[in-house]
Amino acid sequence: MTAVLTALQNIGAKRVVDLGCGEGKLLRLLLAEKQFEMILGMDVSWRSLEIAKERLKLEHLPERQRSRIELIQGSLVYRDQPLAGFDAAAVVEVIEHLDAPRLSSFERVLFEFARPKHAIITTPNAEYNTIFETLPAGQFRHGDHRFEWTRAQFQTWANDVAERFQYKVRFEPIGPSDDERGAPTQMAIFSQQEAAA
Repeated sequence: MTAVLTALQNIGAKRVVDLGCGEGKLLRLLLAEKQFEMILGMDVSWRSLEIAKERLKLEHLPERQRSRIELIQGSLVYRDQPLAGFDAAAVVEVIEHLDAPRLSSFERVLFEFARPKHAIITTPNAEYNTIFETLPAGQFRHGDHRFEWTRAQFQTWANDVAERFQYKVRFEPIGPSDDERGAPTQMAIFSQQEAAA
């Protein structure tokens, strides 16, 4: 979460949407930083949004602080008008929960319809899994993961998406890095080509 926050700060984002915000871990960090003037958290799970609302103490925030953040229920694979017009979208440890055939819908929702100036996507690095002693060989890190990509797979996917939707993309490791297997988490930072000029 800290790496994503730092990336959002570095690109100068002021209006941020957290897609698949879950229980609000990233939202809490964003709310603490005055740089972020408008924060939208979206999740498919109503229960997760209720937990986020409680953890962020939205009911007790001063009006000025409360007016900076909004939570909505929605899906990453359906076009939703409120997602347009943001400086940046964060999609943190979410894509691996999507069925592979739904990835193309997600790509269009994010990069064609919402079209933020920047998008930050993180996902586990499957190569690192062998370092986790408690993770049986061949199993995913979470029971709900539909896939986990190697660095090459993630970069191939991200480069293809960037080319199709006219973004540039760069990659950063997150966490302690192993010489052979890389870091536990991989991050792609997309920027619209005109915004990156």
